[in-house]
Amino acid sequence: MKKRIKLKGRIKRFVLFGIYLGILLLAVDAAIYLIDFRAGLLLSGFTVVYFAITLSLYFYNKPVIMNELISFATEYGQIQRKLLRELELPYALLDDSGKVIWTNIAFESAVHQPKGYNKSITALFPTITRDRLPDDSGVDEAQYEITYEGREYVAKFRKISLREMAEHSDMIDARGYNGYLIAVYLFDETALHIALQELDDQSLAVGMIYLDNYEEAMESVEEVRRSLLTAVIDRRVNRYISSVDGICKKLEKDKYLAIMRKKAISQLQESRFDLLEDVKTIKLGNEIAVTISIGIGLDGLTYAQNYEFSRNAIDLALGRGGDQAVIKTPESITYYGGKSQQVEKNTRVKARVKAHALKEIITGKDRVLVMGHRMSDVDSFGAAVGIYRIATTLGRKAHIVLNDTTSAVQPLVDIFRGNPEYEEDMIVDNQQAMELAGSNTVLVVVDVNKPSLTECPDLLRFCKSVVVLDHHRQGTETIENATLSYVEPYASSACEMVSEILQYTYENIKIRSEEADCMYSGIMIDTNNFMTKTGVRTFEAAAFLRRNGADVTRVRKLFREDALEYKAKADAVSQAEIYRQFFAISVCMAEDLPSPTIIGAQAANELLNIKGIKASFVLTDYQGKIYVSARSIDEVNVQIIMERMGGGGHLNTAACQLENIGLVEAIGELKRTIDSMLENNEI
Repeated sequence: MKKRIKLKGRIKRFVLFGIYLGILLLAVDAAIYLIDFRAGLLLSGFTVVYFAITLSLYFYNKPVIMNELISFATEYGQIQRKLLRELELPYALLDDSGKVIWTNIAFESAVHQPKGYNKSITALFPTITRDRLPDDSGVDEAQYEITYEGREYVAKFRKISLREMAEHSDMIDARGYNGYLIAVYLFDETALHIALQELDDQSLAVGMIYLDNYEEAMESVEEVRRSLLTAVIDRRVNRYISSVDGICKKLEKDKYLAIMRKKAISQLQESRFDLLEDVKTIKLGNEIAVTISIGIGLDGLTYAQNYEFSRNAIDLALGRGGDQAVIKTPESITYYGGKSQQVEKNTRVKARVKAHALKEIITGKDRVLVMGHRMSDVDSFGAAVGIYRIATTLGRKAHIVLNDTTSAVQPLVDIFRGNPEYEEDMIVDNQQAMELAGSNTVLVVVDVNKPSLTECPDLLRFCKSVVVLDHHRQGTETIENATLSYVEPYASSACEMVSEILQYTYENIKIRSEEADCMYSGIMIDTNNFMTKTGVRTFEAAAFLRRNGADVTRVRKLFREDALEYKAKADAVSQAEIYRQFFAISVCMAEDLPSPTIIGAQAANELLNIKGIKASFVLTDYQGKIYVSARSIDEVNVQIIMERMGGGGHLNTAACQLENIGLVEAIGELKRTIDSMLENNEI
């Protein structure tokens, strides 16, 4: 039987409306017959004429309407196709493998490909691989940012199920069919990104510029030339900021405030803040070269926050020894420079002020806990003993937190354990310290300023009052909200700092010979027998300890090496590789020794005795980690090398720890870091 096209829906109801009205008229006619026969007969005649006209129009107009509808549908489909083809939004269809099967003119223009392009979408956009497209796993849509020929797009992918489309077709059997197409839309956001970048570039950046050694530099020049020296420095600083369209205002004799656009910071970064080196060239009779520190705050939510970031940045720069620039944002902290050794300050005013502040804090508490860093060394323990003496002299109960004792510290610990002159709980472990901590306890952290490296990081949360005394340059991670922080990178050791504080804490304070030996040992070990990082105040601190009973012979006997340790150190030195002509790299194989990392550090010191070596690195595999000890004399800043690898330390003494990596891979990582920093002129 031949099937005909039929109307349906609203159009069918509209065409049959006249017939439906005729049926209603028949019902009215029947009702009229009951009332008046003649009126009903007249209405019946009208009804017959109405039906004749309506039916004739229906059968005449139906094919005409059908033809018009079919013509409209055909033309509408052509219009849709033309509109989609000429749509200004780049649009394409992919098959389920990611192959292009149809594109519109805008898409062809965007990717500069002709009509009929039928290669994989990955050929156009390498970052859009097959596994990033919508698939059968339930992912129906995806969106990615892509760059093509200098334009930036947001590419949106949408899965179109052919099964659902085929189920409504009379020509295709859709049972068991799971095919699909992928629609691609490209949204050009180049102009938006340019506008956003321009807006970001124009945002405010706040800078603080400090002269590190203003007083020392002025004292080293004739009085008549001091104003000239100040004027030249001012001119260099102002010209530097003006060159990037910034504003610089002198706040004090050695402090400047700079306001500039964020875009200017990129220019300063590209030049690696050459003002740091420029001011060093100022020579007007001054014997000491002028150095500066720069702190910059960026990307804060408010201008006030950027200013606070800049203050934090300048504090970091000064805390790390000065002669460097620090950029602080909400997400990161970036360092530039820092190649110079900080000049030792001859004045002890700061030490006296900090000593009095420490005395006030300790006398206001009932108990003192003293904590160093993990795997405590001689300097850390010696400084802790010095703080112990201060606390006991002030009549406060004190405890030194020491969990694991290394072989280097063991001789010193043995002096106090079992000694009737000292209480049995003088040295406690982490668990005991946690039980002793409370609101009326002050925690003194010595020889470390990174919370993650302390002997017991949990103590920092339990003690509301925290004091930090350290000589390492500060990094990104610092102990926050410290009641008192005394970080001096120029100091040779923590024991030197504590020795000075001892002299100002209590008048005519007396320390025992055992305590003097410990602190003298810390200075001696950290200065490599007074050969590195020693200044006038280092020898003054050593002289103070000698006057209080420190004995050089006793100290030397305490640190005589075991034969196996000496052999391990000698092996590390003999197997050293000279890399890039100036760097010595070796491995310390000391698994059977109790403290192999200390042997590695000693071997790194020994390698500096080789002529031509500017820096040495010794790697030790211990307890599943790779410990890297780095040493230098004066030409290379090993701290920034170790910071790049996740560690830190001093300009001449630094270290880092690497996890989930083998010795060979660690050596490769170290070499790549050195290569990269040499290429960028960072070391």
